[in-house]
Amino acid sequence: MPLGTAAATVSHVKQSKLVRDDEGWETISSDRHFGNAHLEVVTDYVRTPTRVIPRAWTVVHRKAAVIIAPMTRAGKIILIRQERIPIRSTIWELPSGQIDKVVEPDQKEIKAVALSELREEAGYELAKDGHLIGLGHYFSSSGFTDEHGYFFLARPVEPCAGYVRDETESIVDCREFSIEELRLMITKNEIRDANTLSMWARLGAGGFLSPERR
Repeated sequence: MPLGTAAATVSHVKQSKLVRDDEGWETISSDRHFGNAHLEVVTDYVRTPTRVIPRAWTVVHRKAAVIIAPMTRAGKIILIRQERIPIRSTIWELPSGQIDKVVEPDQKEIKAVALSELREEAGYELAKDGHLIGLGHYFSSSGFTDEHGYFFLARPVEPCAGYVRDETESIVDCREFSIEELRLMITKNEIRDANTLSMWARLGAGGFLSPERR
């Protein structure tokens, strides 16, 4: 069905509470074109702090996600290699996943999803003395979507006993990389997804990549 057809609507993805009208922003109206369990496409008519006449903007609403940087006791970071259909490529990236079951998750629920994705995608878990450190959130592509991800550093981590990867996943490999190896992979454009690159920036800004902080 064409996107403009109301019948094409399947379900609603609630707009993030991180995106709201205040300080001169005002949503005048919103036309919904398409929706499924994962995303929703709308055209919003929005008055901005510098424009009296509302602007029309096509927006994709997506559920929030978690991105986890698993770090071993030796200071290595675990990446998964995953097939990504939209870009027709298999790439190295950090474990991540959508927060599916909760519309407006609190920190406890967000952390629970992060630990679950760490186990399911990478086959690792926090060591008994490990910590899950929240590093804030980011917007993946604010020009067209309100999709945002919550960053977590999990350290130290260790392999899960008896882990068997789910064959329905698109993950084909999982490895530990040194900070130096990751830096080289970024330089060579071998790592090129927004989640991993943004997490790298957040880890670097927080000093977590320096030898004394690992």
